[in-house]
This record gives sequence, C-alpha cells and structure tokens, in this order.
Amino acid sequence: MIRILVDSASDVSHINSENITVVPLSVTINDKTYLDGVELGHDEFYEMLTATETFPKSSQPSPQSFAEAFEQAKEAGDELICILLSGGVSGTCQSARIAKELVEYDNIHIVDSLTGSYGVYLLVQQAQKMIQQGHTAQEIVAEIESLKERVMVYLSVDTLEYLYRGGRLSKTSALIGGVAKIKPVIYVTGEGKIGVFNKQIGISRAINALVDVAKNNPADTDHAFYTICTAGTHNIEMLESKLAENSVQVTQRIQMGPVVGTHAGPEAFGIIYIRK
Repeated sequence: MIRILVDSASDVSHINSENITVVPLSVTINDKTYLDGVELGHDEFYEMLTATETFPKSSQPSPQSFAEAFEQAKEAGDELICILLSGGVSGTCQSARIAKELVEYDNIHIVDSLTGSYGVYLLVQQAQKMIQQGHTAQEIVAEIESLKERVMVYLSVDTLEYLYRGGRLSKTSALIGGVAKIKPVIYVTGEGKIGVFNKQIGISRAINALVDVAKNNPADTDHAFYTICTAGTHNIEMLESKLAENSVQVTQRIQMGPVVGTHAGPEAFGIIYIRK
C-alpha cells in the first residue's frame, strides 16, 4: 500500500483520510510550546497571537517523530511518500532524511515541496489521485517533483517583522515593511525561500497586486483542484470580490495554520494555486 506523510505546516491536518499521516511541528507562544494541530488549533492560535505582544516561534519535528511513522510503514510493508515543508524555510526535510537513515527502509520517498500551507495540499491531492489510478510510488514522486515548480504562493502581510524574527528574512529585507501603510507582498521563491515580491501603499493596492499575479500567471483550470484558493484571516472577502471582478475563479478559502501564521503574522492574506 502507498501512503502519504505530511507535516502540520502543510495545513492538511483537517483532512480525514486513512492513507495520510501528519507529523506535527511545534509552536511556542507566551513561553508555552504546543504541538501544531494536536494541542493548538487555528482559531485558538490566532486569538493568542492578536492578544500578545511577544513573537511566537516554530520548531521542526525531531527525527524521532518521523522515525515512529517510518517504523510503522516498514512493519506494514507500505511505501511512504513524504511531501514536506520547504527546506528553504525549515529543517523538517532534514529531520525526515535522518529518520530514514535510522530506520533503514528504502520504500520511503522524501519530497521537498519547496512550498508550504495549501501549496503542499495541492501536491497531496495529486498524489492521492495517482494512487487511486494505480501509479507506482516512483511515478507519483516524479510527477510531484515536476508539479511543485508550478505552485504559486503569494501573500500580503501587515509587517515583515514576524518573518525577520523567525529568521526567514534578512534585516535589510524586513526594513521594507517598516513604514506606516506599506503592505509588503511576499512569495515563495523557486528555491523554496521567502522573497519580497513588491510593496504597496494600503490594502487596496496590495489586493490589486495579488489579482495581477493571478491574471498574469493563470491557474491550470484543466484540473479542478489546481485553481485558486484564498488564504488568511483578514480582507479575504475584499480579495475574493476583486478576483471575481477580474474573472479569476476561486474554488476554496482556507485559514493558514499556526506554523505559517507564526511567520506571516496575524493579518496575512493571499492566493495559493498551481499555474499553467
């Protein structure tokens, strides 16, 4: 049997599927550490985030966390495809690789997604579809490795301070978002790192920048789940309305989880999809 493993930063922990295993990252906020998706839910995290002046921190799973899941796959004789948070922003993939060496089981396939949040979920959906169609694990991994290059993640954030404090942006880059009314638009680069796409004055212009991205890099509408998902906690209705005005179809809305929220901050919103 081919199974899928993800980490909780993928925000697919809400999916009820027998063949998906979720390994949680941890989030520390107000000096207390929680397992993402196990001890801390999305709504609770954002309530805490907006009520505190301290910056949260996230931590990758330990190799042992992966080893336990890998041992189970080994004992069952399953093949395990691990689609994990970008190695450009986290050591999660490295922990999984160490665990694979410890378990000594060749039928574990580790994919650095070069993305996060719903971007990983899109790749997971494709993997599940191919499992149902009877493809081999090697064929599925090859498809995911190709498809991940087309995943688009663009977010407007209120400040870059969270990304700087979490070590995901340099101090120089973070200074871009330090001016009042400036709304930086960030994105996940082709190397799986966080980049500053541009900076806009005010929410409306930030929304227009996201709409321009969707128009200039249209979604692959040949596949139902490749189309655009809106993500975030603020200004989602405004973004969706503007996308609709420009004939850009939105198929789903998600709330990004604690790990992504730790670095994007409490007022991030944006678009995630697979481009043509």
